Amino acid sequence: MAISQSNEKKRKATGKRKVAYKDKKKYELGREPTMTTIAKKDEKKKIKAMGNKKKTKTKHALKVNVIDPETKKAVVTELLSEKENPANRNYARRNILTKGAIVTTKIGDVKITNRPGQEGTINAVLLEKKQQ
Repeated sequence: MAISQSNEKKRKATGKRKVAYKDKKKYELGREPTMTTIAKKDEKKKIKAMGNKKKTKTKHALKVNVIDPETKKAVVTELLSEKENPANRNYARRNILTKGAIVTTKIGDVKITNRPGQEGTINAVLLEKKQQ
């Protein structure tokens, strides 16, 4: 069964069924979400190119680009674990990365600012530094 992005098989606010006036088309198909995860040490970063390299999906990630708002500098650091995820609390348990997730890194806690399943990299903003 294909995933469709069309609005044909839904119901109205009253509960009445909408009658389809056409069949599903190929261009209305959607895809399952990527579910980007934190990679293990021996696992490499896997990127899947979609189409003519229009969209790159990240399957597993080891590193994240972190911007420090105080110094305005970017640093590449290693991901350790996911702390919380406002999209779904089960994502934090399974280490699935989405936009808005708070992740623990070697330099401190960061918040992901882009969509890892839609882009080839992971960008984040530093929330608090680790005390050393």
